[in-house]
Amino acid sequence: MVFTVFRSDDRAVTATDWLTSRHCFSFGDNYDPSNTHFGALLAVNDEVVAPGAGFDLHSHQESEIVTWVVSGTLVHRDSAGHSGVLYPGLVQRMSAGTGVEHSERNDAWPDLAGSGSDPVRYVQMWLMPDRHGLAPSYEQADVRERLAAGGLVPIASGDPGRNPAISVANSGATLYAARLRSGETVEAPGCRFTHLFVVDGQVGIDEIGVLDPGDAVRGADTEPFSITAHTDAEVLVWSMAAGLGGG
Repeated sequence: MVFTVFRSDDRAVTATDWLTSRHCFSFGDNYDPSNTHFGALLAVNDEVVAPGAGFDLHSHQESEIVTWVVSGTLVHRDSAGHSGVLYPGLVQRMSAGTGVEHSERNDAWPDLAGSGSDPVRYVQMWLMPDRHGLAPSYEQADVRERLAAGGLVPIASGDPGRNPAISVANSGATLYAARLRSGETVEAPGCRFTHLFVVDGQVGIDEIGVLDPGDAVRGADTEPFSITAHTDAEVLVWSMAAGLGGG
């Protein structure tokens, strides 16, 4: 099994007066033809948005967009009539399907004290669906209790056998999350394509060594492998059975 490590400081960055976005793949003006996707994963953006700012209404098609808030709050609204506020411990999926417009802003939300008052940090991931022409849809779930129980938790998947918190329109893809105490170990499943992102803290993998916040690892045809927390840590792991076009 072969792993490739992508260090945090090597990520391309988009920066404005209200946004800092660090990209694991080619994104926007940061184009690298050798780094456009991995498996069915098209984007992993680590974003920080200032209070009262964000992405106004814009369109998407044929993509599964999964959002994971690390700190702060994020307000979602879309042209299909869905709206909600995200905060740490919730996972959200928007299926763009045949086309949808949405906004994502760090605004106040009614009945949620303090929302929109601090910078929000979130990880947003774009996945290619394996079924096209679907109607746009939206789903979110609170996974705090499942994370607190320990282990690698399937928070989004197209495989119902994984018992995910929310579904995605790709039957071979599963996103796992883990919140680890220092010294804890979890085992990641073997898969055709594996992408691991260190959200916070420091972890170690025997075949690689130490990984710091913002580091990413990609593995092809991996066997199951262990992830050990060197400090309290949070990781996101995608396991994908196929790449674009089923490859």
